[in-house]
Amino acid sequence: MDTPPFLRMSGVHKRYGGVTALAGADFGAQAGSVHAVLGPNGSGKSTLLKVLTGVVRPDAGEVLLADRRLRPRGPRDTLAAGVSAVYQELSLIEDFTVLDNLVLGVEPTRFGLRDRRAARARALPWLERFAPAFGGRVPAEERVGDLDPGERQVVEICKALVRDPRVLVLDEATASLRRAQVRVLFDVVAELRERDVLILFITHRLAEIRAVCDRATIMRNGRDVTTVTVGETAERELVELMSDGSAPAAAHPGGAASGAGGGDGAGDGTAGARAEGRAAEPEAPQTSEAAPLLEVSGLAGGLLDDVSFHLRPGEVLGLGGLQGQGQSELLATLFGARRRGGGSVRLDGRPVHPRSPKQAVRAGFAYVPGNRGVQGLALGRPILENFSLPSVGRRAALGVALSKRRETAAARAVAERIGTRYGSLDDPVSTLSGGNQQKIVVGKWFPTEPRVVLMDDPAKGIDVGAKAEMFAVVSELAASGAAVVLGSSDDRELVEVCDRVLVLFEGRIVDEVAGERLNEDTLIASSMHVNGDGGDGGTEGSALPEAGTGPEARAAEAAEAAAEPTAATGVGGAAAGASTEASGEARRTLGSDEKGGAA
Repeated sequence: MDTPPFLRMSGVHKRYGGVTALAGADFGAQAGSVHAVLGPNGSGKSTLLKVLTGVVRPDAGEVLLADRRLRPRGPRDTLAAGVSAVYQELSLIEDFTVLDNLVLGVEPTRFGLRDRRAARARALPWLERFAPAFGGRVPAEERVGDLDPGERQVVEICKALVRDPRVLVLDEATASLRRAQVRVLFDVVAELRERDVLILFITHRLAEIRAVCDRATIMRNGRDVTTVTVGETAERELVELMSDGSAPAAAHPGGAASGAGGGDGAGDGTAGARAEGRAAEPEAPQTSEAAPLLEVSGLAGGLLDDVSFHLRPGEVLGLGGLQGQGQSELLATLFGARRRGGGSVRLDGRPVHPRSPKQAVRAGFAYVPGNRGVQGLALGRPILENFSLPSVGRRAALGVALSKRRETAAARAVAERIGTRYGSLDDPVSTLSGGNQQKIVVGKWFPTEPRVVLMDDPAKGIDVGAKAEMFAVVSELAASGAAVVLGSSDDRELVEVCDRVLVLFEGRIVDEVAGERLNEDTLIASSMHVNGDGGDGGTEGSALPEAGTGPEARAAEAAEAAAEPTAATGVGGAAAGASTEASGEARRTLGSDEKGGAA
């Protein structure tokens, strides 16, 4: 007789406006196991775990832990039930010491006063266990703001463990860790498994899943698809399960011109799905023979690492990959909203180096940010003002007198052109639907006649009908001769709208997808950094390019390269007691990458 799951989630639903995040998802996992939750962008995996941790309240469904129903009103209730979580977004206070952060919210008291001795007794064992991840020290009294990003992430992990969880959620917890730190974490995970703790693991690195996980549940479109035994499932099969396994090759005749990496064949620039249903619209200019409009070479800074590509007039270039791999940073850097650490950008053959959005607009860029309510619109101001904002400065600089009549005529013309529905231009823009707000975020740039339009997930959070209208606007921009760089968290959007797609992984371009390869299956495989030739990418190195960590962690590793062998030896010694098969496999996988086995 099968043992009932220690954790069981049934029929979980969650909607955000017109967007369904969870559509009746079911999930179960056993105590004393490491269980991965996999899925492409927007599959619902993070939302499901946020329901478990009390961060998100579901619209329907139930959560059972050890056969007891959880009805959390917030994270504090789930913590009391024994559920702790570690996210990429840290919950630390930088001005506090490490010790103070670890016991924040669970501070021991004595006679009504804080008991610092008891706090140290509670927190120090975990800091000592993770000492190899801190270079051999125990930073209890160090200020969190003085630690490097990887060390802060380790503190976040220790903070979750201090709460003595029965369920530990690790949501991309290894993203900023160095290899030595990952090895320590995996050794601790193996020890927790032996203590009957359930560990739920989300990561974009398949090698880590194969190294440490027992089972994996695959999600797609807000539902669970299947649960598999990791050791019996090839990487390629996992990727196919994350897609629908039947995505036909998109009808892209090679896209527009291939980029810096040399894509699949030359195209005509009107490209595939973007051209479907547009018989009544003006065709985009033929671009395969056109000179590049935008040339980016060796762009670096922050998360970005040696990004190079080019873009021709009338082309829609997608930025794909799992969320948080540098897509937003690339767009913001091109727009002058982030500092460039290196590399060059040429527009129409001339070098450009915008140090501010104002300079970028003058150079010919337009930017549609990912958060329209914060960065894209002045929500409390009239629709008319929001339409006029980008072009007011230009008209003033040209000596054109500002006129309410001219502004109104221009705004009405753009609103009609992009199909914006509104009552009066004097109404606050906040009174519009999300789809119409987003049209204004895009349409306000039309009077500036931009050469390159940078779009960061422009259809996120709007309904299906509004998305179709939004992408019709994108097609019109391309047809007018502008070039569009489109980041999207939805692979289907990239397939339908773009001529070709650059896949980013940890700040680098790892694939260019165009022509017959431009389909969801290929994008998912490239996002997970599994080779797309139908073979199994293998465990070692397939999900861990080069160092297997982001640029920040790679830089930190380079700085301490001389000390790393000592740290690795310390980790090995600390792991001697944790001789489980998964722990050993973790060390073998990550160790091979350290010796240059990564792709």
